Amino acid sequence: MSTLMRTLRNLRRIGFKEYGHQMAVPAGDTKAGTFKGTDKYGNKYYENMAEELPLRTRWVDYKDHEFDPSQSEPGWHAWLGYMVDKPPSEDPILQRQVRVWEPKEHRPTLTFSRANYKPYNTVKNKYSPWVPVVKARQ
Repeated sequence: MSTLMRTLRNLRRIGFKEYGHQMAVPAGDTKAGTFKGTDKYGNKYYENMAEELPLRTRWVDYKDHEFDPSQSEPGWHAWLGYMVDKPPSEDPILQRQVRVWEPKEHRPTLTFSRANYKPYNTVKNKYSPWVPVVKARQ
């Protein structure tokens, strides 16, 4: 949580609508920074090197309310994790160049969705369900 003065300063910079949007996300913190770019999923990336705490200077505003960190592209993920200094929108090296062995497009992790990976099981079950055998009444 931020201090009262920092919250008021950011409220003045970003306005009431963006303030309400930022307080609705789980972080519950207000941030103001320079817009760095968007990815093809519609996520917006920001940076504020002057006023934020170290390692909290870059952040992402996800398009979907049900967000997952795997929804950011690899180049933006590297920028958010401080692996590179320039965002993919400014660095030609980070522009997505697909190699032969890479998938054609980035897919987010589908672990907790209906489209998750389910392996086919070839092992016999160790336990079998109990089936009661009832003798007929006479």
